[in-house]
Amino acid sequence: MWTSGRRIGLTIEDEFWGALKEISAIEGRSIAAQIAEIDYNRGDSNLSSAIRTFILAHYRKRSGDAGTNG
Repeated sequence: MWTSGRRIGLTIEDEFWGALKEISAIEGRSIAAQIAEIDYNRGDSNLSSAIRTFILAHYRKRSGDAGTNG
């Protein structure tokens, strides 16, 4: 896969790939474009973790859960 002009190897669980495909389809974007945006915004975390966090945030937002403990 290519992102930000470079080839990357990426390992995430099948469930996360499925979720990423779903989110990309909903947003009308390619998976590569979605990953490139996540990569651009990830800060110091590794890309696999950033993708998992992005997916969690997406579904929390969709469910109305702000992710707070109270």
